[in-house]
Amino acid sequence: MKKLLLHTCCAPCAIYVVQELSKEYDLSLYYFNSNIHPQTEYQKRLQEIISWANKNDIKLIEAEYKPEEWFIIAKGLEDESEGGKRCLECFQYRLEATAKLAKEDKFDLFSTTLSISPHKDAVAINKIGSALGKQYEVEFLEADWKKNNGFKIACQLSKEQNFYRQDYCGCTFSKRK
Repeated sequence: MKKLLLHTCCAPCAIYVVQELSKEYDLSLYYFNSNIHPQTEYQKRLQEIISWANKNDIKLIEAEYKPEEWFIIAKGLEDESEGGKRCLECFQYRLEATAKLAKEDKFDLFSTTLSISPHKDAVAINKIGSALGKQYEVEFLEADWKKNNGFKIACQLSKEQNFYRQDYCGCTFSKRK
């Protein structure tokens, strides 16, 4: 099986995507989410994904939490609407880190769970991921996980697992809206 590095933001977004991808790939999850704020929220999501990954024998790589990096990237974009330029910068930030790690650790390809959200632009995510794949010479697996009831299925699976489910994307600016 090909090795795939899957960026994930939380267990509720990962559960369905992992269920589908594990049929074809040797998966490792990558928790790179310095955009999530405050740190207590970051930790809640992290602990949920750690617990679930351990229970299901899924490898999880945790990146260092560096919110100061995210605030530098978001500077001047604080008032952007959800789905706007700030989100594009966030996709770029997290997918680039994933592409770099995929290249360094010799994964065959990389992808993300981000497109499962009905609030996220899968076309933009795939465009950014594909460009980074070319730049780092690691294939990006394009997907729109919300299609074919993916989001609905993920919600149901999350409910069955009694996952903590957040009420905002993660960045402090999305919480304000």
